[in-house]
Amino acid sequence: MLSSGPGKRPVWPFVAAGSVVGVLLLVAGGLWAFGVYSMSVPSRPLLIGVRIDGARVTVKAPTCPTDTVVRVEVFDGESTEPLWQAREPRTSEGRSGAVTLWADDEFLKPGSGTRPEKLPRSLDVLFAYAGTGDGTGGAIDVAQVTSTEIPEGRYWTEDGPRTAQEIDEQLKCAPEGTTAP
Repeated sequence: MLSSGPGKRPVWPFVAAGSVVGVLLLVAGGLWAFGVYSMSVPSRPLLIGVRIDGARVTVKAPTCPTDTVVRVEVFDGESTEPLWQAREPRTSEGRSGAVTLWADDEFLKPGSGTRPEKLPRSLDVLFAYAGTGDGTGGAIDVAQVTSTEIPEGRYWTEDGPRTAQEIDEQLKCAPEGTTAP
């Protein structure tokens, strides 16, 4: 029997109790870490909106009033090479995420690439925001968008037509003049 010396009490109950407490702390810590991780993963991705009116392809990314879009990139859904990219939208709408793809005159720094004669089956559009290293984007099924009647002032999304405001409301924005925690 383990003891701390002659005539002393056995140590094993303390060792056993310490082991049980250690295991419980590890389990609780693991559950806490799992809870934090699982709660911080969004339940669904953000939706971007798109309108295809003839040759004009307009896309809306969700933004908060404090966000500024600084770069837009467009990829064929089956390629890693960009079809087109541009930086620094000229208009407040563009900086707020509503841009017309391949409209070089809407950007201070238009990129190379012209609109394909026929759009690919899918487009991947990526937006980057100023000063955050963050961005958003999404895949667009061109046939699905062109076959859907989209009311004026709305964009096609995977959840049905939405206004620019409804697209922005997906984000939990801090009130203007304050910063989010």
